[in-house]
Amino acid sequence: MSSKKKKKLTPAQQEYQKFAQEREPKRPILFNCVKAFFVGGFICMLGQILQMFFVTYFHFSQEAAANPATAVLIIVTVLLTGIGVFDHIAQFAGAGTVIPITGFANTIASAAIEHRSEGYVLGVGGNMFKLAGPVIVYGVFSSFVVALVIISLRALGVM
Repeated sequence: MSSKKKKKLTPAQQEYQKFAQEREPKRPILFNCVKAFFVGGFICMLGQILQMFFVTYFHFSQEAAANPATAVLIIVTVLLTGIGVFDHIAQFAGAGTVIPITGFANTIASAAIEHRSEGYVLGVGGNMFKLAGPVIVYGVFSSFVVALVIISLRALGVM
């Protein structure tokens, strides 16, 4: 809590804040970070295994194999979200499941599932894209800025 807010509290409220802070359970931050690291690493390892599967058995190039591997990760995440398993994984791993592909797929699927009672068009579609829209706009804008920087550097002869 900032010092400005503490100054506005009455002495009884300040005493209660101190009382509550003393009894608040301490979070195992290091353990949570280790869990997030290993679960996130496991998801990335699965992505790499999928990519190598497509390279080995379907003779994709390394770059081309990334697309179907990504699609499989998205489909598996949406299926696990739909049956309620991904929520348990995310609760256990915390930030480890927020790898861009699985985290985004879970977010979109969760929004669709949550609002399905409002109908398919306005409920599922509207709320899904309400969430996905800012992410897509930010991604497109960021890639535009990066492209401008690269073009500028190439024009200057730096790259």
